[in-house]
Amino acid sequence: MRLAELSARSGVSTATIKYYLREGLLPPGERITATQAAYDEGHLRRLRLLRAMVQVGRMPVATVREVLKAVDDDSLDHHDRLGAAVGALPHDAGRNGSAADPEPVAEAERVADRLLELMGWPPEVRGSARAMPAYRMLVAALAEVARFGYPWDADHLAPYGRLAQELAVTDLDFVERYGSPEEQVEAAVALTVLYEPVLLSLRRLADTAESYRRFAAPRTGEAGA
Repeated sequence: MRLAELSARSGVSTATIKYYLREGLLPPGERITATQAAYDEGHLRRLRLLRAMVQVGRMPVATVREVLKAVDDDSLDHHDRLGAAVGALPHDAGRNGSAADPEPVAEAERVADRLLELMGWPPEVRGSARAMPAYRMLVAALAEVARFGYPWDADHLAPYGRLAQELAVTDLDFVERYGSPEEQVEAAVALTVLYEPVLLSLRRLADTAESYRRFAAPRTGEAGA
């Protein structure tokens, strides 16, 4: 397809596509004349991924470039490639700095490590998990929970961990629908960016429904009123 068709199908302006090409975020098309190039479905997928990261994830170009470097690194096995690409996404390590205090951080690490054990992960998986940005984000979040005095021991958190494990199965089942390893890595990154707001929204909606089931006073005309 030509540049105009690529723009129309992707919803990205030709000026933005040219910018992505200049920045090396989008691979060049196949040159067909001195002034024209042809693009394929791979370019269309990459533009959709870029839109997810830039428009939804609000990522700066430098961060996008790091994520794409991992996405395109076919020297890694599939597991490491997925982990590197998703791990390159921004992680919130705590907003107010309280996690910098070493004592609550050390306790939060102990709780996090115990939680990973309760989830039944083998030692090698737990070890690699501890090296991930998401682990540091978990530790910082747990330190915050402790600072405000809410329950945060590993037994209390274990049901959340089991639910997260079920989500992971659903995530990877979805990713495996895509054909090539490159497509699967691209999908894993895009879905991480796009679905995290969906999951947060669904949790809040489900909490509302469960609150209604437990606590709402019967309305006139309802069964049992």
